[in-house]
Amino acid sequence: MKKKKSKTNKFKSKLLQYKKDDCNTFSLFEVLIIILISILFGIIIGYIITCSKNPLYSNDKNLIEIANVYSNLTTEYYDKVDKNKLSDGAIKGMIESVEDPFTNYMEAEIAKEFNETVKGSFVGVGITVMYEDGYYRIINIMDDTPASKSDLKVDDLLIKVNDKDLKDNSEVFKSISKGKVNSKVKLTIKRNDEEKDIVLKRAEIEIQSVHNRVFDYEGLTIGYVKIDTFSDNSYKQFKKAIERFTKRKVDRVIIDVRDNPGGQLEQTREILSMFFSKKTVLYQIQAKEKTKKVYSMNNSTQKYPVAVLINEGSASAAEILASCFKENYKDAVIVGTNSYGKGTIQKAQSLNSGNSIKYTTDKWLTAKGKWLDKKGVKPTIVIEQSTEYYENSNYENDSQLQEALRQLKESN
Repeated sequence: MKKKKSKTNKFKSKLLQYKKDDCNTFSLFEVLIIILISILFGIIIGYIITCSKNPLYSNDKNLIEIANVYSNLTTEYYDKVDKNKLSDGAIKGMIESVEDPFTNYMEAEIAKEFNETVKGSFVGVGITVMYEDGYYRIINIMDDTPASKSDLKVDDLLIKVNDKDLKDNSEVFKSISKGKVNSKVKLTIKRNDEEKDIVLKRAEIEIQSVHNRVFDYEGLTIGYVKIDTFSDNSYKQFKKAIERFTKRKVDRVIIDVRDNPGGQLEQTREILSMFFSKKTVLYQIQAKEKTKKVYSMNNSTQKYPVAVLINEGSASAAEILASCFKENYKDAVIVGTNSYGKGTIQKAQSLNSGNSIKYTTDKWLTAKGKWLDKKGVKPTIVIEQSTEYYENSNYENDSQLQEALRQLKESN
């Protein structure tokens, strides 16, 4: 009986050892099988999640009908059908049916210009031209650009691009910016009746959306900053303007957002955060299901009395800035005429064709929760622009700017 028990114990001991070994080691084949099963499982789960989120896999009768029409036209129509045109046509129709002036379909060229404005930069050589007798005369050369580092001069007549004649051909002129950064472009210019070829490398050129100057007004030093649009680099440029004002020890600041159509809300938030503490609500975003309050990102460092200039061309993000100063800033005055009244926010989406769509996603509200759509921001000081300004604009005959200067002079 003792021997039998000993054998049994040895068998159990070996069995436990085998089990232990099996738990701790796998053959290469087993490892590969486990990896393949894991990958396959991941693909299946991903496919299920994707399908559940894709509207084409839903039970939406409208989407199924659109898909059926597309299928019928591409497979059964008697003649050839351009699938890209078919797709674009369907998208255009959907956009138009929304009947929202700010929900748009943009052709590739317009989409490119829109993206450049939002981004705050473009690919080019850095020249501004004026159309003249079928050709283009250079009227400005931007600083720190390929053009400024070349032999190009203001008043040069641009007659060819890459040996293609520019005479009444805007597409040839547009080709200057149709290339990647560091790609070369040859410009042929005419100067003093002599032709000259100049080869330049295209570069990423920053758009100056913020401009500034300093006024010496009746014993005060007043900083003036004009924001054309809120693009990706507007805050950076605005911050530089304020730094310049600090060095000049300005007493007051004028922020001009007249004819500013809006742009990037995040840039507006960063600019406003320079004037308001973290506890301050700058504006609110109202989606379908909830409203979110947007606060200042840091404690304010600027304590200047401020005048904000607005007019009927000030919209969206420009109105957010003006309304925030009007509702929240103790030493602020809003000067000009009633703003546009655009109380919605849009999102852009690129399409495979190169075209884009822009559609409304949210409403924006003022810091105090007011929706100013089709109402706009009402100035605290209403003043129309002078007739002389439209005929020959300058700072002296700018009635709204001069009123802002007067108001700041009277502020404590």
